[in-house]
This record gives sequence, structure tokens and C-alpha cells, in this order.
Amino acid sequence: MTTFDQIAPQLEGQAIELPSWAFGNSGTRFKVFGTPGTPRSVEEKIADAATVHRFTGLAPKVALHIPWDKVDDYAALRSYAGEQGVELGTINSNTFQDDDYKFGALTHIDAKVRQKAIDHHFECIDVMAATGSRDLKIWLAEGSNYPGQADLRGRQDRLHDSLSTIYERLLTIGEEQRLVLEYKFFEPAFYHTDVPDWGTSYAQVSALGDRAAVCLDTGHHAPGTNIEFIVMQLLRLGKLGSFDFNSRFYADDDLIVGSADPFQLFRIMFEVIRGGGYGPANESGHSEVAFMLDQCHNVEDKIPGQIRSVLNVQEMTARALLVDRDALTVAQAAGDVLGAHEVFMDAFQTDVRPDLAAWREGRGLPASPMKAYAESGYQQQIEESRVGGTQLSWT
Repeated sequence: MTTFDQIAPQLEGQAIELPSWAFGNSGTRFKVFGTPGTPRSVEEKIADAATVHRFTGLAPKVALHIPWDKVDDYAALRSYAGEQGVELGTINSNTFQDDDYKFGALTHIDAKVRQKAIDHHFECIDVMAATGSRDLKIWLAEGSNYPGQADLRGRQDRLHDSLSTIYERLLTIGEEQRLVLEYKFFEPAFYHTDVPDWGTSYAQVSALGDRAAVCLDTGHHAPGTNIEFIVMQLLRLGKLGSFDFNSRFYADDDLIVGSADPFQLFRIMFEVIRGGGYGPANESGHSEVAFMLDQCHNVEDKIPGQIRSVLNVQEMTARALLVDRDALTVAQAAGDVLGAHEVFMDAFQTDVRPDLAAWREGRGLPASPMKAYAESGYQQQIEESRVGGTQLSWT
């Protein structure tokens, strides 16, 4: 049986990127809810994200969303983040909140609309150059609602042309920058979506080159989908670029990761580790697979919601590392169905929370980040000080 002491060194350096938008107001398609203490500026978002990192040691980067996080001076924003103890991470584009994109952006039949969307991604690439970001993440809310409404193949061809143009510009700003293409099987398009699954995303990024990969959002799958199989396949193909971690009961719920199905998160992390997607993998120290949260905290406080999320990922990572791989291999080779399953379940059912608490204390972190944050007074401070101005949200 693998012990916690054996796997503890592999927990060092685990990094889970936080989304800036998780600290703004959010809600459902019907209502965005306001809460006391919500940031009124990008800087306040970064300060809140840095607070999560101070209490957990797990969240050294903050992803930005353009234009939600647009500022005049990105170099100054980068410096501010550094002063707070974090870095700026993935740059996320936005082509889903403009009237011109009603019938598509990178896939639009009108070349002028496509160029507008391409120019927006050029702007995002300029932001990457100023912030030192590695990844440009693209999610497209594009598709159609009715049979016959759109030329399905034509849209794929136009998507390839648009992505190729963006990719070529991306290659000019550095040696490490990547394009990661997210997928989502429905919403807001209901008959067809232009990038509905990992296969379509894989086909598109494979046609671009080595520095294009797939982003897997754990909430973007039909019920019953074996997500860990997709993880395995993309790792096997060398095309898993990043995760957007969240949890769902029905569709793209964007709930706290691990809250609906912790066993699924464990299974995913096992395949990530098994496939070599966990831990530093290149000379610069970057893991080839970026781990990011993509969540909206509608009814819970935002900072504790993010703390709980990164702790859930850490806990399931530790449990996945505890799987006795040698014993599992022996059982699998022998066709020992129940024996192999038992090895797997022994690791999942191991309570690693006391060990993780001691591990954190040994690194100068609070044993219980949730409790420490509640006692810190930070929540009360921001609720009292952030009065006036316009609270930020994703609308």
C-alpha cells in the first residue's frame, strides 16, 4: 500500500490557476446576484485571488478574461499582481457578448465579422505579450438552432482559416505561447455547436501545429460521459493543454469542483497522473497541462468557494497518487476484476485530510485554510471597504 509520506514530495509545486471572473458577481441566465465585498476593479479581483493563494499555497496564477479585465496598462497590472504574490496566467477571449456575433464569430459567413473576431484575438495576444502569459484560451459560443440554418462544413472550414490566422500571430510573441481550444456540446446553440466535443477540438488544433492543444472543461459533457477516458486519449495523443475544473449535476453548472461527484475528480486525476500530465514537464518548469478553475459562485462567498475548490483538487490528487500502481498492474494482468477495483477504491476511500493538514503546517500554511480565512477578518474587511462604485460581473 502506498503511503502519504511516499507521495508527499509529488504534492510540491501543485498549481491551480484561478479565474478572475470567479470573484465577480455571477448568477444564472435569469439573474446576476450582487454580494457585499465584490471587486469593483481588476486589481481587487487579483487581491482576492492572491488571498486564496496565501491561505492555500496552491493558486499562484490568475487567469484574465478580455474585455472583462481590460485595462490601459497591462505591464502595470502584471507588476501589481507580482506585489500581491501571484502571476497573471491564461488570457481568455470573448466573442459571445457582441451583437455582431449573433450568428457566429470565427465561423461567421461575413468576412468582416470574422476579421473583427480575429482582431479581438490579436488584441488578446498583445495582452499575453505584456503579461507574460503562456496560453490563449478560446471558447466559441457558435452554432445554429435549426436544421438547414447553417452550412455545417462551411463553418468548420472558416473556423480553421480563422484559427490558423490567430495561431500564426501567436507564434510571433515567444517560444512557449500556446493556443488552447475549448469545447462544449451545447448552449447557447442547440441544434449544432461548432466545437461540440473533444474530437472536433482535437481535429482543429491538430491542423494548426504543435503549440495548439485542447482545453477540457469538466462540465461540458453529456450525462454519463466517461471524462477520464477523454483525458487519457488526449494525453496519449499529446494534445491535452488545460483543464477548466468545475462540477455539474445537469449541464454546465460551474459548481465547486468535486462537489457533485468527488469520485469522478479522483478518476480524472488518476488518469492525469497515469498519463504524465501532472507535474513539471519542461525546462521552464511549466506543466504541459494547465489546471484552472472555471466556476461561478452564485450563493456562496467567492473567496471561500475558491479555497474549497483548490483544496478539493489537492485532496483528490493526493488520493490518486496513493493508488498502488504495481498492485493494480498485477491485478489487471491477472484478470482479477475485483482485486483491481479494490486497489483503486482503497486509495479513493483513504482520508488524506489529516495528512494534508500536517503537510500544510510544515510549509507555514494554515492546517485548515477554510477556518483560517474565516477567522482572518478579510471577508468583513472587503465588505466594509468596498462600498460605492460598480461591482464587476460577467455581464
